[in-house]
Amino acid sequence: MRTASRPSCWAFPSWSCSPCSSTTGASASARHERRPAAPKALGPAVHSTEGSPVSAEGLQLCAKLQRPGFLLDVDLRLPARGVSVLFGPSGSGKTTCLRVLAGLEPKASGRVRVGDELWQDSAQRLMRPVHRRALGYVFQEASLFDHLNVQGNLMFGFKRTPVAERRHPWDHGLELLGIAHLLQRLPHELSGGERQRVAIARALATSPRVLLMDEPLAALDAARKAEILPWLEQLHERLDIPVVYVTHSPDELARLGDHVVLLDAGRVRAQGPVLDLITRLDLPLAHGDTAAALIDARAVGFSACDHLGEFEFDGGRLLLPQASALPALTPVRIRIQARDVSLSLQMPEQTSVLNVLPARVADIANDTPGHVLVGLQLGDGSRRARLLSRISELSARRLGLAPGVAVFAQIKGVALMR
Repeated sequence: MRTASRPSCWAFPSWSCSPCSSTTGASASARHERRPAAPKALGPAVHSTEGSPVSAEGLQLCAKLQRPGFLLDVDLRLPARGVSVLFGPSGSGKTTCLRVLAGLEPKASGRVRVGDELWQDSAQRLMRPVHRRALGYVFQEASLFDHLNVQGNLMFGFKRTPVAERRHPWDHGLELLGIAHLLQRLPHELSGGERQRVAIARALATSPRVLLMDEPLAALDAARKAEILPWLEQLHERLDIPVVYVTHSPDELARLGDHVVLLDAGRVRAQGPVLDLITRLDLPLAHGDTAAALIDARAVGFSACDHLGEFEFDGGRLLLPQASALPALTPVRIRIQARDVSLSLQMPEQTSVLNVLPARVADIANDTPGHVLVGLQLGDGSRRARLLSRISELSARRLGLAPGVAVFAQIKGVALMR
């Protein structure tokens, strides 16, 4: 990889140079500061009934449901931890999948298994009722009890969970969602985003084995979403249960998702790790204005002089603008949009681009008129890190691009997602 030469102020975890003073890893850049919340969308909890976390077998939903003009026919296999995103356009069956998981679609046939527990099996005529499915369900709209303060709302869900099945105290979600200072407030005294976080905490207070979230940010404007997303980003790290998250927002998918299921017209088009599927040129995720690659990396250095952080991943290193240092080896997710990656057959010299990575063309697909998308394999090929580059058809012809051709990817812009 080619980057600008390091000044003397590069080190880890602390260093200094004149006139810059050193900073130790304390907080992320300003865009990642934890702030209070935003307006709208909520969810009551269907109270928990079984107490242990989901086993390594994960979650299975194999279901069929016929409605006028629509057939849901899916077979989902989701991991036991992390955030699994159900992604697709309106009417693709995302919310219906959640309702089947929750037992709210009694006419659905098939099988629902959470870890080693069978919740539904048409062949065995087994149908565990909603109130005995150990899950939390966060709907789009607010549903807190107006006559109870925040603590009362949390205690409501907690008290309805049998004592033997309580894996966590009632205040399990206070720190995770940043609502400890709101306990004595009534719902009408909360902002929309605060109400939403309280609803999620209430769902967690029931010690669920799975958390279902149905487009919880759909009613929020961009500013309110930006306020609450940092809190939701912690879910995949802090919870020992699967989270099934419905959205049609590419940004939410990129920031929150570990696993993704692409739904279209009631069927599964693809499912797997987000980092793998988002750059597959045969899938819609890799096309359009939002086409981008995601890279999971870790912080390995910081320049206080230049306000640049250095991040290492399986395939190279990247320099990113940073307001302050991150603790050593802090995991981060980086998004690199296809339009911000240009290609060269030789290592560029005397360029302002800080990040230049050696790569190899993996595949090429038509994109918008006059443009193609190029899938790039980084590293030695044994690693899965990939990039996308959107260039003109003319440029692709002039460079003689084809699978296997070695190139240098010039990355003009990067974004730290989490």
